[in-house]
Amino acid sequence: MAKRGEAVEYEVGGRTVRVSNPDKVYFPERGITKRQVVEHYLDVAEPLMRAVGDRPTTLKRFVNGVTGEAFYAKRVPKGAPDWVQTARITFPSGRTADEVCPTEPAVLAWAANLGTFDFHPWPVRRADVDHPDELRIDVDPPDTAGFADAVHVAGVVREVLADAGLVGYPKTSGGRGVHVLVRIRPEWDFVDVRHAVIALGREVERRTPGRATIAWWKEERAGRVFLDYNQAARDRTVASAWSVRGTPRATVSMPLTWEQLADADPDDFDVLTAAGLLAEYGDAHAGIDAEAFGIDALLEAYARDERDHGLGEMPYPPDYPKMAGEPKRVQPSRARDD
Repeated sequence: MAKRGEAVEYEVGGRTVRVSNPDKVYFPERGITKRQVVEHYLDVAEPLMRAVGDRPTTLKRFVNGVTGEAFYAKRVPKGAPDWVQTARITFPSGRTADEVCPTEPAVLAWAANLGTFDFHPWPVRRADVDHPDELRIDVDPPDTAGFADAVHVAGVVREVLADAGLVGYPKTSGGRGVHVLVRIRPEWDFVDVRHAVIALGREVERRTPGRATIAWWKEERAGRVFLDYNQAARDRTVASAWSVRGTPRATVSMPLTWEQLADADPDDFDVLTAAGLLAEYGDAHAGIDAEAFGIDALLEAYARDERDHGLGEMPYPPDYPKMAGEPKRVQPSRARDD
């Protein structure tokens, strides 16, 4: 075994990946080291590549472990090996960047050596970065709610998707939330896909009065579970399945079946357990690429809400330029004061 501070090397798919300071403690509460994070990613490399492979991917880096400052690397880091490929993406501002685009498992180990905990892939493939092939629903409970509330709302999301002819795959967020992923045909742009998520969220609201909301402003949510429709906007991402999260327990965003989700405890899935569960039960999202769906029914619902109920565009995140049809981007209490 290497001495403390001595680098180790891993052979990954014909590449040699050097890991410096492998025994550096990244999660003090549990004594989990950089080596263990790297080896987690090697152990789950096959299903993780299904989640991030050939996608522009932002790296959330914790170079000093979970107790230090984290930052998002949206451009390929300097000094990256020549086998780390990139994809050029365009931000809402119009600026562009060459972002890491994982094409082989060695990239996962290389990124983990840089202190990457979370992989945040765009919902697009490198061949067409303007048309998402994945619809994502972020089910986010407030501080006054918990994972069980998110699971309940996610179940309603499943029903609404089914009524629209889509199949969703759930995963824990790594915290108290749930993410639901749907493979879609890359025939629609980011605006269309965001509208589809808004329409879905509005229908979930109707079916769960008092339990769920798509209200952008916190003051309007009243303790309800938030369906964050803006995670479908350009340049917004969620942590991938199998990503390590920056929590004291080193939790992992775990793909599950709907049946498993009903009885799950998100704290059960972490750097020390996820690979063993994969070996025992397999990847719950193994079939996600079997079929890509259309979002026509959701877009029809969006148009119907606009026509019949006057429910149109919703606010974008604050760093976006003013978008077509967007209402005034100011929280309601301030608008009333004005």
